[in-house]
Amino acid sequence: MTADLGIAFRASATEQAQEALAELVTRYGQAPEGRARAIVALGGDGFMLQTLHDTQALDVPVYGMNCGTIGFLMNAFSLDALPERLAVAVEEVINPLAMRAVTVDGQVETALAINEVSLLRAGPQAAKLRITIDGKVRMEELVCDGALVSTPAGSTAYNYSAHGPILPIGSDVLALTPMAAFRPRRWRGALLPKSAVVRFDVLEAEKRPVMADADSRQVDSVLSVEIRSDPAVRHRILFDPGHGLEERLLNEQFV
Repeated sequence: MTADLGIAFRASATEQAQEALAELVTRYGQAPEGRARAIVALGGDGFMLQTLHDTQALDVPVYGMNCGTIGFLMNAFSLDALPERLAVAVEEVINPLAMRAVTVDGQVETALAINEVSLLRAGPQAAKLRITIDGKVRMEELVCDGALVSTPAGSTAYNYSAHGPILPIGSDVLALTPMAAFRPRRWRGALLPKSAVVRFDVLEAEKRPVMADADSRQVDSVLSVEIRSDPAVRHRILFDPGHGLEERLLNEQFV
């Protein structure tokens, strides 16, 4: 076949994904991403996130096939009938989180996160964080190993491991989840409207250093981090019928 199908393939560096890439390109051709009707990502969830970030300016839907170890955002792998699968795939649209981090030396770093923005202690002592929501201080001091803000799409990832809630797609809610909270010891976090602007200020930043991470984009020695949903950025993800994010989120809660 030729590139007339309008499919652009991307693959992670693993042997399995590279072998799949070669076979799929032979069968279906390789379209330039700028003219593709769909991008097919071959790998795991980490590679899917990388592909979504790399192609966000193209406004082209991305269909993932699992050639990795974790495939929450991926469809089952098959070499056969790919154009037919793409034709009936269901599209989910996700808005990422925009992070603005200020470091102790005054540098400003920005990044987008599809799953979550997390703050983590970077030294032997627990972090001390002040939490402000929409300009109002909601917690003067959280002593913890870290905290994160998660989108619904990311709620089954790091957020879930930190005992945060699973959020339905389309719920217009963000999860604010602490990690190993020491004081207040029993604080489990909060559910916030998608429109909320969350600010973390790092207290005693020199003594208790904290790093920020937005989908593996790391910023060291942060003094403050502001997080908000960015409706101007739309990530389009394709799923096989009956296996979309909504169904997967429900399945996770009844395992």
